[in-house]
Amino acid sequence: MAKILVVDDDVSIRDALSVTLPLQWDTVTVVTADGGEAALRAFSEQDPDVVLLDVSLPDVSGFEVLRRIRRISDVPVLMLTAHGGEMDQVRGLELGADEYITKPFGAMALMARIKAVLRRAGLPARTRSAADVVVGPLAVQFQSRRVTVHGQLIHLTPVEFKLLYHLARNAGHLLMHEALVDRVWGTESVHTADHLKVFISRIRAKLDRAGGPSFIETERRLGYSFVHQPVGVD
Repeated sequence: MAKILVVDDDVSIRDALSVTLPLQWDTVTVVTADGGEAALRAFSEQDPDVVLLDVSLPDVSGFEVLRRIRRISDVPVLMLTAHGGEMDQVRGLELGADEYITKPFGAMALMARIKAVLRRAGLPARTRSAADVVVGPLAVQFQSRRVTVHGQLIHLTPVEFKLLYHLARNAGHLLMHEALVDRVWGTESVHTADHLKVFISRIRAKLDRAGGPSFIETERRLGYSFVHQPVGVD
């Protein structure tokens, strides 16, 4: 059973998704909100599994709603927008969005994107048999999906964890941009190396705030690698 919070000031979109998503997906519940403040109340009261969040809202912007959600939760958030500009996409991703969807969109395509982020929010199948990674102060526990630095829990979004998972599981090996995008978002993804850079920056910032050294190295124009022995770790 999945609960989806749809936040959009367009009543036709809210009504359409409230009808079409349950018709196509019988284990889903749709909750709606028509503005930013209403969205934050609904988020607190309903505890949704995923949020569809319009960028342009009449009171509080979608970006501000996303920022407030990220203070307290790592729930998957898909941003909805009538504009597909690169800067808006990067801003949303920097604030913690997991996906960016441009209007108009088809219900079936949207449902596939929602299911994809929910799958990413769950534990990757291979982690059940994967050994944990401990490098200096950093510990990545795959089965429980816990990441700690100096014992301090690091809160990662589903996309951030999956990205760190693939890097850590391939420590010492360069993963090309295209390979990482395919592994995290799938082969049909519209994400680019620029989007990937945003997520890598978010992971690095969270590790850095906890006092951890840099574990992710950049190979310019090629990709990223997770190092076994970062500088400053004995």
